[in-house]
Amino acid sequence: MSMSDSDSSSYASDYKTFKQISRERLLHEMLRSTKTGDCKLTWKVLIMDKLTVKIMSHSCKMTDITDEGVSLVEDIYKRRQPLPTMDAIYFIQPTRENVIMFLSDMSGKIPLYRKAFVFFSSTVSKELVMDIKKDTKVLPRLGALREMNLEYFPIDSQGFLTNNERALEELFADEENNHKGFTCLNVMAKRIATVFASLREFPSVRFRAAKSLDATTMTTFRDLIPTKLAAGVWDCLMKYKKSIPNFPQTETCELLILDRSVDQIAPVIHEWTYDAMCHDLLNMEGNKYVHEVPGKSGGPSERKEVLLEDHDPVWLELCHAHIADVSERLHEKMTNFISKNKAAQIQHGSKSSSEMSTRDIQKMVHALPQYSEQIDKLSLHIEIAGKINGVIRESGLRELGQLEQDLVFGDATTKDVIKFFTVHEDITLENKLRLLMILASIYPEKFEGEKGVNLMRLAKLTEEHMCVVHNLRMLGGQPVTKKNLTSAFGLKFDIHKKKRAARKERPGEEEKWQLSRFYPIIEELIEKLAKNELSKEDYPCLNDPSPSYHGSPFSGPVNQNPHSMRSRRTPTWARPRGSEDGYSSDSVLRHASSDFRRIGQRIFVFIVGGATRSELRVCHKLTKKLKREVILGSSSLDDPSQFITKLKMITTHELSLDDIQI
Repeated sequence: MSMSDSDSSSYASDYKTFKQISRERLLHEMLRSTKTGDCKLTWKVLIMDKLTVKIMSHSCKMTDITDEGVSLVEDIYKRRQPLPTMDAIYFIQPTRENVIMFLSDMSGKIPLYRKAFVFFSSTVSKELVMDIKKDTKVLPRLGALREMNLEYFPIDSQGFLTNNERALEELFADEENNHKGFTCLNVMAKRIATVFASLREFPSVRFRAAKSLDATTMTTFRDLIPTKLAAGVWDCLMKYKKSIPNFPQTETCELLILDRSVDQIAPVIHEWTYDAMCHDLLNMEGNKYVHEVPGKSGGPSERKEVLLEDHDPVWLELCHAHIADVSERLHEKMTNFISKNKAAQIQHGSKSSSEMSTRDIQKMVHALPQYSEQIDKLSLHIEIAGKINGVIRESGLRELGQLEQDLVFGDATTKDVIKFFTVHEDITLENKLRLLMILASIYPEKFEGEKGVNLMRLAKLTEEHMCVVHNLRMLGGQPVTKKNLTSAFGLKFDIHKKKRAARKERPGEEEKWQLSRFYPIIEELIEKLAKNELSKEDYPCLNDPSPSYHGSPFSGPVNQNPHSMRSRRTPTWARPRGSEDGYSSDSVLRHASSDFRRIGQRIFVFIVGGATRSELRVCHKLTKKLKREVILGSSSLDDPSQFITKLKMITTHELSLDDIQI
């Protein structure tokens, strides 16, 4: 079994982004390939399991699937109506249970379907293949038996998840039996490897090395998570090199494997971009936003659900912008839209119907359908931005956000946190907890013994909250003592200084928006990796790159002009304007198609234990800055409340994932 020979290399003349390739493989390489011979014109049934349904839904819309000749989508484990005149496409995991269900469908005198095209999401064992081939009734009814090697969820245009929602609990729990941890890493490694199979990329694999507190301390399972995962991915890649046609034999990209201990501040600090604030402050379910719209014919208002995703051009343009910039730009868009649209002018009273000429009326009628769609989109985002700004005012988030960033950059200490708690008693418990989690990451010794208890009492937090702070500290290694204040959080401090900084200021960068100083650690790591300046001791390479591989972005010289891009604190994602109709998108990827034709080798960063929206935003920013597509992978994408719940689960096993809205 093999994949098709379609070229998905980074260096194809017609460059496609990560998500585009994933989508096209499912639609063209899988669904369209079944249109052969007498199967060309017949409608088909698509049968999937729970995982492959999610893979498909993250990549394709139902209309995409229908356009490829699929009229019905079924769950392999649900009772299904026999359709003996139709062909079936099975997109399933290569498990024994799935193969048994498939054989049950297609064996017997009258099978459920006329012919079956079977596509496995990852590598299938020889034993299962033999089980299929030795069934003499099924074999003649088999149209295809192939491995897709696509077992990940594309999110955004530059991100993917491996669907290991319990990774923190299974990998970081303090248990003697690590069976769950090894199983989790094996599944994760296999799914990461399918990303490279899909893109036909062969990476140089780097990982964060284990760090012990001193020579006498034994290295734990937690310390070795990136090392073990890197080895697992490498094993899968070695098999792909032998089994997949046209799979690269030398390095074509870079992969950096980290875990959540590399940055414990990013998951809990308030991120001030539109995407992050929507998910942090508005209690959304996934990407679903629910709002009320006026009822028809003057009736009661109705609840309407909308998805904030890439198909919405306003969202695509603004999702990584600072919330202050979003408010400004939405106002400008609405003003421009009204000034240029005849229907909008009538609606907003800038010109009465009696003053309009016949030509004006014709233009207005012509603009009505577009007007309706555009005004709905703009009104939606103006409403959302207004709600976010309302929550910011009511919750006093500006003052809290300022203190968070001052702590991170060494401009505030524990005394400032204590003062804040005494002055702002009405702050929510979750926000108090998040502030103390940031403090614990920078001043871990302040949470030892009675000191920690007193801080929690001052904040009026519970023992359960104290457990969350303890588990956060545990992510970075063993609990820190006064004798050793380094390495537990990957930060090096001068113990004689009163103030410490978890982030360095970057000279020469002017700050554009208030509270935009913070940046995730992976921003520094990716930039160092791109410049070949990442420490080989702290981040060793599993495979010595081939002599032909130099890690350069592309064959030509790299554009390092510091004035060609906005700096970190003058966000590159925040300010492109050229949208006069108030609607079109200015997203990095949409307007960078010409750049992508000469873009360099991809950089992949995988974070075990959950990624954040700030880290996803950084990958978009660095793609433009480095002229290299930066793709973020993780076991999950967590908002602050989800991350806190998962930290509780490390020791509180009775909690379930139902407590986390995903």
